[in-house]
Amino acid sequence: METPPPAPAPVDAQKRRKRRILRNILLGIVAVIVAIWLVLYITKGRFLKHPFERVVGSLTHRTLTVRGDFQLYFAPFRIKLYAENFTLSNPDWASRPNLFQADKLDTRIAPLSLLFGKRRLYWLDLVNGAVDLEWNAAHSANTWTFSNKKGGKPLEFPRIDVATVTGTTVRYLDPRMRVLADLKVADIRSVDATIGRAVGLTGKGRLRETPFTVTAQLLSPDATANRGQNKLVARARAAGNIIEVAGTLPSIADVENVPLAVTARGANLSTLLGVIDVAIPNTRTYKLRAQLIKQGDEYAFTHLRGFAGRTDLAGKLTITNGERIHLDSVLTTKSLDIIDAAPFIGFNPDIVETRGAVAAAAATGAAPQRLLPDGNLPVATMQIFDADLKWTIGTVKSRNLPISNIDLTLDLERGRLALSPLTFSMARGNVASDVIFDTRARPSAVSYDIRLAPTPLGRLLKGYGLTEAGTTGTVKGRIKLDGRGDSIHDSLASSRGRIAFVLPSGALSVRNVQLAELDIGTFAQRMFQGKLDEPVQINCGLIGFTVRGGVAAADPILIDTRKNVIVGRGGFSFRNEAVDLAFRADSKKFSLFAGQSPVGVGGMFAAPKLSVISKDLLARVGSGLGLALVATPVAGILAFVDVGDAKSTACGPVLSGATAAAQRTTKGQPRDDVGHGTTAKAEDGKTSDAERKGQRKKFLGIF
Repeated sequence: METPPPAPAPVDAQKRRKRRILRNILLGIVAVIVAIWLVLYITKGRFLKHPFERVVGSLTHRTLTVRGDFQLYFAPFRIKLYAENFTLSNPDWASRPNLFQADKLDTRIAPLSLLFGKRRLYWLDLVNGAVDLEWNAAHSANTWTFSNKKGGKPLEFPRIDVATVTGTTVRYLDPRMRVLADLKVADIRSVDATIGRAVGLTGKGRLRETPFTVTAQLLSPDATANRGQNKLVARARAAGNIIEVAGTLPSIADVENVPLAVTARGANLSTLLGVIDVAIPNTRTYKLRAQLIKQGDEYAFTHLRGFAGRTDLAGKLTITNGERIHLDSVLTTKSLDIIDAAPFIGFNPDIVETRGAVAAAAATGAAPQRLLPDGNLPVATMQIFDADLKWTIGTVKSRNLPISNIDLTLDLERGRLALSPLTFSMARGNVASDVIFDTRARPSAVSYDIRLAPTPLGRLLKGYGLTEAGTTGTVKGRIKLDGRGDSIHDSLASSRGRIAFVLPSGALSVRNVQLAELDIGTFAQRMFQGKLDEPVQINCGLIGFTVRGGVAAADPILIDTRKNVIVGRGGFSFRNEAVDLAFRADSKKFSLFAGQSPVGVGGMFAAPKLSVISKDLLARVGSGLGLALVATPVAGILAFVDVGDAKSTACGPVLSGATAAAQRTTKGQPRDDVGHGTTAKAEDGKTSDAERKGQRKKFLGIF
């Protein structure tokens, strides 16, 4: 009798049961998925319209609305989304209601790309899309970052295999930069992630208060469609300037820390920087190129090269767009054309070159025949931005001024402009200066402090057509003036201070000195002896002026040579640029035929006049003629004889730049021939009523 097989173990039965349950669950899930797919496919998922609006709105913290037809289903394994009159709202702080809207949005999406890796669209058909990209005023959020946290992410696009995009517009607004741009994107048709040609955009906008136009092309649209590198070129026009930008972006809207090649050109560089409310002197035609890297609020222009007018420029510039715009620049110039420097004192360089300095001064509002510019500083603009500049210049192209090795440090902070220090070489001498325009005071408080180190006089005068041979003297001096005014003219017209130039021991050509002394006898004697180029030794000299209320009075003009003493009296006015000076020379030794009469210098800064025939000289001529008629012709010469009683000068006070009251003879006696620091031209320093009235008209412009 056979033994029946043992019954299956209860454990095996349980395993089979679990497998059946798991299989049934999986089959159920598949059945549900198939059912859902079938329902969605048959109905096109139109019933999901409102749930879709709620879910997407909740995830993005925005309001999503579809006012037309809506479809959402698998076709067959790709998600198909179709929406008409589609809108996605902006945050409440935005200036426009919608971030995105389109008449038609038809796309097929790779399902797994929504969870992993790059988002991918197999197909996109977009009609009349409009995108509004904005930053908030604090620059802490933007419209395309769907988060309540501070900070905005770069704008990113999905990979698109096949696309047809028509009628798309983009609006960009950045309140901090005060930029508004309205752009129109050219129609795009791509197949297999290949567009095949450059994609362009055109538009217009406003940067601060300046309108601009822009055209751009995406030279690598195929890479862009695959979220690769984006080669972009753009050209903008604003305020008569053309700016070109080219570079490769990691994403289509990401310029952070990306090197961009920038070129700018135009008729006047000041109009370009004026777009961002930065004031610089006018320039002539310019062209500059640089590499731009944006990092946060900083825009760094490095490897800067180019020219403005006939002046070369190189260096770097950083613009910080913070609470106040700040410019930090380091510039180097090999050669500066003096015409290009005219705007630094308020002149139009084109007028200076074609019509001269007087016409340029008139263009600033100055009266006829004036040299000092009368154009006001841009006070309002100077008070809304800050700047630091370090500028070195090799040589200056000038017919008259031998200037080189300029080193300028500029600091502008909240309306206080300091050119300190400003140093340069002139005729192998050095000039150091500190000039301050403080526009915080009304009117501006202006300070000029210009110091000239010992400079060869011969080379300095050579630029003005005078001989250098035989001249070994030097000159040093200082101009220290303080005034009030918003223009160079106004600040000098109200200034107080002192001007002093000292001539230490040296030699000057006899041709220059003897004529200045009007010692005709000595000059003729030298001429017949062939010794006109023999130098005359200067013991010491001082050309000093004390300035009060914009009127400079000789205080004193005193030059002591080996054989003569030259004094000057009178003054000039910064108010109307009138000059009224008289120079006279007395001989230390006998001279047979000396004019011994003042040589007058009058006129204006722009057109000085030399008056050799003075009343004193006419009186001597009359006396000489009288003696010749009454006595003998030889007696007529007696009126021109200089007995040589001039008192030698103590050089200590002269070399220290002291005023007239401190001047002494070599015997320690006060000098009585240098005036009293007033504009009087008489030897005793007193002004007659007629002279006072004449100078009042001349210096103050009172008629």
